[in-house]
Amino acid sequence: MNLSTAQVNGYYVISVEGDLDASSALQLDVAIKKALEQKVSKLVIDCGKLNYVSSSGLGVFISYLSDFETNKVYFALLHVQEKILNTLNILGLTKLLNIIDKIPNA
Repeated sequence: MNLSTAQVNGYYVISVEGDLDASSALQLDVAIKKALEQKVSKLVIDCGKLNYVSSSGLGVFISYLSDFETNKVYFALLHVQEKILNTLNILGLTKLLNIIDKIPNA
């Protein structure tokens, strides 16, 4: 898995490419933790090039939801591919995770 970060329209964007599984989940966890340490108020994970996500990968997203709420951080998944969206729907995670098609204007 490859990660990159950028600022877009006032949003801190972490782009994920490849497979998000048990071996790469820690890398994403560290990236999100760094974003929170920087006191970002808008965090988006770009999943446009994410091919696969395991339960460990999903666990990273879920584990931060209370931190995002406590710190009033807007959090969303961007460009979620259909196969991953289907998995999120089956697990009921679309009710917990904000899923967007484009980054809102600042």
